Amino acid sequence: MSDYRDIQTAVRVEKIRIWLAWVTGNVILLIVASMTQHVRILSVITQVLLAAGFLALTVALFRMTGALNRKAAAARKDVLGDV
Repeated sequence: MSDYRDIQTAVRVEKIRIWLAWVTGNVILLIVASMTQHVRILSVITQVLLAAGFLALTVALFRMTGALNRKAAAARKDVLGDV
């Protein structure tokens, strides 16, 4: 049972790291966008990159979280003997 607990703890820690990386990445994108808001063409380009970056970070977040959930489910099946 301790193997499952160790895996659950590791999964929880990795999920927190993933969410923190997502928040940090989006904050950096917002800072860059706010720094370039007074330059007209650069502001438009930055806003497009902000939207693309947000989308890419969000997709990566959910893909990585889903992979961790599948890993935790597989570990649960191994430990508890579920079919």
